[in-house]
Amino acid sequence: MARFMAALALASALAWTPAALAGETGPAQAGQTRDWAVQVTPYLWATGLSGEIAPVRRLPPIHVEKSFGDVLGDLDFGGVVNIWARRGRYVFSGDLMYVSTTDSKRVSGVPFVGFVDASTDTRQFTSTLQAGYRFVSQNRFTLDVLGGARIWWISNTFDIQAGPASGSYGENFGWVDPVIGARAFLRLGDKLSLQAQADAGGFGAGARSTFSALATANYTLSDSLSVSAGYKYLKTDYRKGGHVFDTELGGPVLGLTYRF
Repeated sequence: MARFMAALALASALAWTPAALAGETGPAQAGQTRDWAVQVTPYLWATGLSGEIAPVRRLPPIHVEKSFGDVLGDLDFGGVVNIWARRGRYVFSGDLMYVSTTDSKRVSGVPFVGFVDASTDTRQFTSTLQAGYRFVSQNRFTLDVLGGARIWWISNTFDIQAGPASGSYGENFGWVDPVIGARAFLRLGDKLSLQAQADAGGFGAGARSTFSALATANYTLSDSLSVSAGYKYLKTDYRKGGHVFDTELGGPVLGLTYRF
């Protein structure tokens, strides 16, 4: 169960690496003369996990403390992508993720049946949608103010086999967090740049609170391609309807951006 919950937290964390990872890291920044500048960034986040999670109402919260390797062991499939667009001083971003995880265990020494096989399948979709305005637009430095919502949806299915008897239980839950934040970009040269983004949200509308921060160094490979590497931290405290999702995640990030 603990490994399953760690994989679930990895999925949630990956769902919202901010748009800064897909920032305007190369010549496309000069595209302010164009009608639209668009970037697509698939990315990875090698995050560890700590916190408390209760995936269903019938279970008490459990404490988890996992490295990235522990979390990755339960991953079946995952797809994450960030889309960033700008027209003039107006900016838009969408961050989408779907992840499927499985945790299977055999518990021995159970009276009467000898052992119990338990399997947990989790599917999660998360989307963060934001819009904002570029308050500072200089050749080497830009500053954007952002606001929007982060949507969480999680589906859990538990299967248990104890001798000839078997059972299954499923439960879905989700919530929406309003978020506000800012993003800064600093160009150091023709190919190298730095970016930082932070936000806060929840405000009791969804989670009690949520906070995220990301800093990256970016290197331009061509007019249409760049790579980004850095570090990201995300904290979320959600406690409603018997579900608990109170986690802290942090680790290095790596992204590849395509601009057009």
